[in-house]
Amino acid sequence: MPKVELSPRELEVLKLIAEGHSNAEIASILYLSPNTIKTHVRSVLNKLGVNHRVEAAVLAVRHGL
Repeated sequence: MPKVELSPRELEVLKLIAEGHSNAEIASILYLSPNTIKTHVRSVLNKLGVNHRVEAAVLAVRHGL
């Protein structure tokens, strides 16, 4: 993965994205609102420099998350 500083929460969200969870599922798992999850997902995508959650998931899996 590119040298990126993800917050602990963003890292949790990325791991759940890589496991195939939807935003609604992630919100339920982390006890957060779906809008909060959307914000975290957007931040993760921006920091990783990717356009889609699938690209983020591929990066995460390739780097052992």
